[in-house]
This record gives sequence, C-alpha cells and structure tokens, in this order.
Amino acid sequence: MALNPMEQFTVRPLFAEPVLHIAGHPIYFTNQSLLMVIVALAASLFLTLAVKPGRLVPTRGQSMAELSYEFVANMIHSASGEDGLKFFPFVFTLFIFVLCSNFFGMVPGSFTITSQIAVTFSLALLVIALVIVTGFVKHGIGFLKLFVPHAPWYLLILLVPIEVISFLTRPISLSVRLFANMLAGHTMLAVFGGFVVSLGAAGGIFTGLAIAPMLLIIAIMLLELLVAFLQAYVFAILTCIYLNEALHLHDHH
Repeated sequence: MALNPMEQFTVRPLFAEPVLHIAGHPIYFTNQSLLMVIVALAASLFLTLAVKPGRLVPTRGQSMAELSYEFVANMIHSASGEDGLKFFPFVFTLFIFVLCSNFFGMVPGSFTITSQIAVTFSLALLVIALVIVTGFVKHGIGFLKLFVPHAPWYLLILLVPIEVISFLTRPISLSVRLFANMLAGHTMLAVFGGFVVSLGAAGGIFTGLAIAPMLLIIAIMLLELLVAFLQAYVFAILTCIYLNEALHLHDHH
C-alpha cells in the first residue's frame, strides 16, 4: 500500500522532552530543526574549506564557491546598483540557505525545509523587515513616499491604499511562491513513487507498466533540480528588488 504523499512533510520531535519552554509552550528539537542545522553547517563548511588563498589552480569546489559569490554579486548589482552591494552578506546567505535547503530536500529520506510555510514566511518577514528599516534609516519619514506613486492627486485616493496593500502582502506572496513550488514538486514525486510500488507489487503485466511512472519520476526529479535553483534565485532577486525600492524609492519607476 502506497504511503501518504503528505507524510514526508510532517514535522516530528526527535526527543520526547522539549528543549525549553517559552510562555508555557514547549519547544521541541524536530526533524525540521535538524535539517536546518545540517544545511547551515554544510553550506558554511563548504564555502569556508573550498576557498583557500594562495592556490595557483583553483579546485572544482573553489570554482563553485567563487562562481556563487560572483553570481549573487552580479545579481545584486543589476537589481539594486552599487548601493545594494552593502547587503551582499545578507542576500548571499539567504540565497545559499534556500538553495541548499531545496537541494537537501531532494535527498531520499531527508526533509524539505522550504516546504514548510512557517519557514518561508519567517524568511519573507525578515526580508520585509530589513526593507522597512533600510528605508527609514536612509530616507526617514520620506520613506512613506514609496506608497505615493507619481499620479494626479485625485487618483492617489485609490492608488495609495493599493500600494500599501501590495507592500503588506509581499511577505505572503514571497513565502507562498517558494513553499507551494517545493510542496507540489515533492508531492508529485511521492505520488508517482507510490504508483511504482503499487504496480510492482501487483505482479504480472503490471510490473512492466511500472516503468512508465519510473521514467516520469526521473523527468520530474530533473525538473525539481531546476525548480530548486530557480526558486532560490527568485527569492533572492525579489529581495534585491525590494531593497532597491527602499534605497531609491521611485527612482526605479
């Protein structure tokens, strides 16, 4: 019998006892927490150990690390200009964390961190909080001009509320986009994997028919690898665009 395809997204505590209590609520160390620690450590170790100064010929690992640095730096420069490069550590960390979380979720028996709306929404809130702080630090109260587009005054009655609502819904759209794509892709893989198991267990001619969903799994797996990268890129580039708005207000129009 095929497993429930949604079972892979279940957050389970790894220990019976909670790590601590906050306002009377127990906080457990879960499989999600474990994967977040693994992702953070793996990415940090790779980027630290791969790049060693003094090498005449860079290794493949160092080339990958340097390529990722250049890729994010070029992305920030094209989206936010020179002023945006000061946010390189934040955007680079965000991009690598989301990318590695997506890739680690492809490992059988692993856990996809970015398939949890709580994680993606927290990252999105962090981005919007940085945008707001940056805007007020650079422009003061003038940051509110972001919600006042260049239009006749009689249209502002309608446009200003629309701009405010659009800004406030950014954390939702930013988080749901990443969450939904990862959830849908992994659910499809689990469903077709269930087909393979069911047809193989049926025996006879059905065993041969199991080849079809197996080929689909391979195709979807390759597509998921592309989606894993694209979603990390989209999350990072939208972060750069939002920061550009906070830095330059309506100069981007």
